[in-house]
Amino acid sequence: MADQARAARLAQRIKVVVAQALGRVVKDPRLETVTVTDARVTSDLQQATVYYTVFGDDAAKEDAARGLEKARGVLRKEVGRNLTIRLTPTLEFVPDEVPVNASHLEDVLRKAKERDAEVAALAEGARFAGDADPYKKAVDEADLEEDFDDEPTEEPRA
Repeated sequence: MADQARAARLAQRIKVVVAQALGRVVKDPRLETVTVTDARVTSDLQQATVYYTVFGDDAAKEDAARGLEKARGVLRKEVGRNLTIRLTPTLEFVPDEVPVNASHLEDVLRKAKERDAEVAALAEGARFAGDADPYKKAVDEADLEEDFDDEPTEEPRA
C-alpha cells in the first residue's frame, strides 16, 4: 500500500498525461471536446479513475464516452510510458457531474434571490396588523406604584 500523498501525486500526473495524450496521440475527432478535470488513484496504485467533461449536447457526450473506451489501451500505454512505477494502473473514465450540479445550484440560488426580492417588494409598503411591538415587556415596580397613586380611590357603598 502506498501512502495517500504518493497516490495524490500520481493521480495529478495521470491527469496531465491523459490530457496531453488526448491532444497529441489520440486522433479521434470525438475526443476534441473532452476536458480532463480530475483523476483519482486507489491506495494500491492499481486503478485510476479519470473524470472528464464534454462540451456539447448529449450525443456528443455519448460519442466521447465511446471514443474514450476505444482509446483506453492507447491512453494506458501513454500513462505507463510517462510514469516511473512498476505497474501501470488500469484506467476508468467517468463523466464529471460537478459542472452540471454547479449549474443546477446556480439556478436554485437565482430563483431564491428572485423570491427574496419579491418578498422585499411586498414588505416595503406593509404595516403591522396590530401594535408595532406585540410582545409584553417587563414592567418596573416603580412604574406600578405610580399607576396606583394616580387612580382615585372609591368610597365604599353603604
